[in-house]
Amino acid sequence: MPPADKSASTFKLGGRIVNRLGYGAMQLAGPRVFGPPKDRDSAVGVLRAAVASGVNHIDTSDYYGPHVTNQIIHEALHPYPEGLVIVTKVGARRGPDGSWHPAFSRAELTQAVHDNLRHLGVEALDVVNLRSMFDIHHPAEGSLEAPLTALADLKRQGLVRHIGLSNVTRAQIAQGRQICAIDCVQNQYNLVQRADDALIDELAREGIAYVPFFPLGGFTPLQSSTLTEVAGRLGATPMQVALAWLLRRSANILLIPGTSSAAHLRENLSAGALELPATELSALNGIAA
Repeated sequence: MPPADKSASTFKLGGRIVNRLGYGAMQLAGPRVFGPPKDRDSAVGVLRAAVASGVNHIDTSDYYGPHVTNQIIHEALHPYPEGLVIVTKVGARRGPDGSWHPAFSRAELTQAVHDNLRHLGVEALDVVNLRSMFDIHHPAEGSLEAPLTALADLKRQGLVRHIGLSNVTRAQIAQGRQICAIDCVQNQYNLVQRADDALIDELAREGIAYVPFFPLGGFTPLQSSTLTEVAGRLGATPMQVALAWLLRRSANILLIPGTSSAAHLRENLSAGALELPATELSALNGIAA
């Protein structure tokens, strides 16, 4: 694994330069990313604290809630500060029981874009990721030509500025780049789940951002005694170490850790200053083996 340039604290996303430590809004919704949060005022406060701390990349989706996180983002931050990049996702919808379902038709994607525009209160979306739903949990092969063509049409209409892909395979990325410019890829990746190692390096050479979600495993947190031991020696939390490792992994990696706690937000953002000595970095690199 080639070391990333530790001085590179920014990267290009959606035509603008953003800080590599951003914020993911998924946890602002209720349990299972469904319904309202227990404390809406706290959710608003976390968003404002994130931006005040220098975060200028927020990841969201109108199917979080649904609608909840985008409405909270609007309440907390609108009118949006100059330079803030809000990235959203389409391709899924929620059932009345909170279940997740594909929403890939042209009509569904058009509705999703308009819902995001309305709830965020903007005339155009900075970046829209098309999430592949052939398998809800993992990338799975299948053609994205029809939904991505529909999204590219919405871009030509001026409703979307940039397009990314989420939960996708290398073949789907190649197919997507034949249809339109792909500005970012958002897949699951962390210290243990490293199937995208080669892909990250390929995207870095192309100047395309890679945005890993679930840096500690998400709904089923990864268990690693090595990570815990390294964190103890560095006087940090396992999440801070995992985030610091990702920042070191490649300069095109943008992080979107989410939290509904202001204290946890401060912990996450401080990972950007965490140094990883060579011995500890070697131990962390060995976790996947």
